[in-house]
Amino acid sequence: MAAKSIARQQLAVGIDIGGTGTKFGIVDRDGNVLFSGEISTKKHADVNSFIDELYTELSALIEKSGGVGQIKGIGVGAPNGNFYTGTIEYAPNLPWKGIIPLAKLIENKFKLPVTLTNDANAAAIGEMMYGAAKGMRDFIMITLGTGVGSGIVANGQLIYGHDGFAGELGHTIIIPDGRLHPGTGKRGSLESYASATGVRYTALELLETTDEPSLLRDVPKDDLDSKKVYEAAIQGDALARHVYEFTGRILGLALANAVMFSSPQAIVLFGGLTKAGDLILKPTREHMEANLIQVFQNKVKILISHLKESDAAILGASALAWEMK
Repeated sequence: MAAKSIARQQLAVGIDIGGTGTKFGIVDRDGNVLFSGEISTKKHADVNSFIDELYTELSALIEKSGGVGQIKGIGVGAPNGNFYTGTIEYAPNLPWKGIIPLAKLIENKFKLPVTLTNDANAAAIGEMMYGAAKGMRDFIMITLGTGVGSGIVANGQLIYGHDGFAGELGHTIIIPDGRLHPGTGKRGSLESYASATGVRYTALELLETTDEPSLLRDVPKDDLDSKKVYEAAIQGDALARHVYEFTGRILGLALANAVMFSSPQAIVLFGGLTKAGDLILKPTREHMEANLIQVFQNKVKILISHLKESDAAILGASALAWEMK
């Protein structure tokens, strides 16, 4: 019965390309991920070998879903993905450099229509259709993972800008002449501080510049990551908690700037760092409110995404397919 019910309905493919891994799934119109899978991104120095493996794995799922005839199209979310051109352009966290005509490559391989956008924009569309921002016309989606992505929705429309790259809040400069971002060569960007990578760097800096006792001093530098910082923080480690306080201060300041720019109903946070809960949310809220002028204060909710982390970007990317003509 399940196979018959799948076969009778039109489906979409959602692909979420990340710096480490690429997730993909077959999605119905109600936002149910029927089948999903994942391949490594970082092991493919050549984009063509990546497309080949993606085709092998995803084709098997398409067959399980009733075949290519059931698929309306493919939506792709990717770092520095350009909605207008279907290209990935100079993505600092991907193994493929320069301008990659990804939508065309996937279209040629699968013989299906393909739409591509920025990965955080895809997550924002998913949140608007299925998650915490359902029914909202004005909100900002912030993804806190290896990097910091954002999607800005105003008046019910995702903001792409004239060239398709609007909404890169992660690369806004929040501390002039601050920490170097190795991927972009810029200093002091939000992503350098409020990402999982930024949390690691903040912890390393505090360990090097203070004598404060910490469980993290027993962790080899190469093994220290945001997960280790979280584990120490929930055990009451003062230095680890200071890392989150500092991260929340920077993030709150950045969110205040974003609020005063676009006046959203809410900011939806998504990604691995949100698992730290109030360790990061409390200082973020406090410092956002402290940096807002009065007309914006106590108006904007900070929400955690309602979508499963494994599904959100897949759902958002697949939503692009439903909008195809």
